[in-house]
Amino acid sequence: MRARIVLPLVMLLNACVPASQPEVATRAISSTSTLPPMKSFGATQPSAPVRSNKDLAADFIELSFQMESGRALPVLTRFETPVTVRVTGAAPATLGSDLSRLISRLRSEAKIDITYTTNSSANITIQAVSRADIRRVLPQAACFVAPNVSTLSEYRSARRQPRTNWTLLQKRERMAIFLPNDASPQEVRDCLHEELAQALGPLNDLYRLPDSVFNDDNVHTVLTGFDMMILRAYYDPALRSGMSRGQVAAALPEIFSRINPRGNYRPARVSTRTPLAWSRAIQIALGRSVSFSSRHAAAREAIRISTAMGWQDNRRAFAHYAMGRVLQNTDPQGAQYHYATADRFYAQTPGTALHRAYVATQLGGYAVSQGQGDAALRLIAPHIDIARKSQNAALLATLLLLRSEALELENRTAEARSVRLDSIGWARYGFGPDWAVRAKLREIASLNPLKG
Repeated sequence: MRARIVLPLVMLLNACVPASQPEVATRAISSTSTLPPMKSFGATQPSAPVRSNKDLAADFIELSFQMESGRALPVLTRFETPVTVRVTGAAPATLGSDLSRLISRLRSEAKIDITYTTNSSANITIQAVSRADIRRVLPQAACFVAPNVSTLSEYRSARRQPRTNWTLLQKRERMAIFLPNDASPQEVRDCLHEELAQALGPLNDLYRLPDSVFNDDNVHTVLTGFDMMILRAYYDPALRSGMSRGQVAAALPEIFSRINPRGNYRPARVSTRTPLAWSRAIQIALGRSVSFSSRHAAAREAIRISTAMGWQDNRRAFAHYAMGRVLQNTDPQGAQYHYATADRFYAQTPGTALHRAYVATQLGGYAVSQGQGDAALRLIAPHIDIARKSQNAALLATLLLLRSEALELENRTAEARSVRLDSIGWARYGFGPDWAVRAKLREIASLNPLKG
């Protein structure tokens, strides 16, 4: 089992040309909505990773030969035949087009021979089930992938048997991905990207990676240029299932030299490993059912470890972001200090433009609450295109709604109305049902002092 865990690590404010669509059974989106139509993204335009090939090789090894739990994986495992993917269950209406786009990217960017099928013998089965069904099996999971099964009931029966143990796997032949069919379109898509990547390739997540979905901070929601590079190397002809860590490490320099030639000339930026104590502190600080005192102590510990390790990267920034989240309701000014500190560390770390956009929702929201419309507009403006390029509809809608409130503070009412209207289509994809969209609109409008 490899799960995308439900942790509010990147909550917004209070939370804070595609291939043809596969023919799958779908759960219809309500046709009775009175909101503007849902918007969707077109082709992805990922940036290539700006890394030394030595760093890419080190990242590949750490991602591929260890699980998040710390357990070592003795050999590389992957599919050794062309990969087929099918969908079962009552899938959300948006899943077909999102899957089609992702398969197209995996074929063109990662060079993986992967196709959609309706055949029951598919290598990867994506089963759409309810969130309640998933949480009855794994209470903290939003979605997950498991080897050698095809249905959730089959996984329940085989859960603690050798065939579902990743450490005993020798090669990949059959995988199941369990996605929620009653979550927002964006959450379903985010799960799809992360879990399909895990079904095909690495099983680990590394907090030190700023530009990857293989990171538990959950900032990136679609596969990045870095992720596609790792998956392309994973399916390079020079590798095969059963290879040891040493054998793979010996093959990687030639592989990355061939598929990423510009990385041969970049200096290595060797990063220290992330202590388990830091990861645990972050999870507690951003946990849901944890007391304030425990969260505060954990955030303080994450900052202490970050400082002691000498980090100046996204991990140091994330520790301050976590403290900002902890303090937001009890000490807003203190929270702003930590958000600003997080932004400073993100600014000096390559590949963290999207992280800064998340921080901007917090800084911009506070400026709106203080009636500082002009300051809020300056804080928000640089990040709207980043959210759009990253295909993060929830973040994009939040930034646009904050911009709308800031425009109202500046007495630019017509512009505010136009921006708010634009945001709603993205909010429908990002937040889902009408009640969730309206709740987000009310939440952000409540920040505006002109509205009481």
